[in-house]
Amino acid sequence: MQAVKSKDTTLEKRLRNAMWAKGYRYRKNYSKVYGKPDVALPSLKIAIFCDSEFWHGYDWENRKYDIKSNRGFWFRKIERNIRRDREVTAKLKADGWTVLRFWQRDLEKNLEVCLRTIGNAVRKSRGRLLRSYHAGGLLP
Repeated sequence: MQAVKSKDTTLEKRLRNAMWAKGYRYRKNYSKVYGKPDVALPSLKIAIFCDSEFWHGYDWENRKYDIKSNRGFWFRKIERNIRRDREVTAKLKADGWTVLRFWQRDLEKNLEVCLRTIGNAVRKSRGRLLRSYHAGGLLP
């Protein structure tokens, strides 16, 4: 487990490179935000997480039976990761953040769909900011 990276994974780099090419500017592993998202757009309050299937429990109810050794350890570990992901998502949403979570398979096979999802979130967030500025009398 020592060799498993927690940041700057191939998945994260691939997403960040694609985002940069589309003109998105971001913070990586942004520690000022609860849960330390893999990619954050702080001014728009968008947090993006790149979740691998194994560590974050993709289809866990079916896949957990694939684990053959040291089951107790892995069950506790992965189920705790799933709970933590839910806690982080709930806290960020309560604080007004948009939370996007992408599975490894989506980033590998459907990167363009992920980028469109991010683009939609950016447009929605910008519209929300514009409306709040306008409502506050900050814009003519």
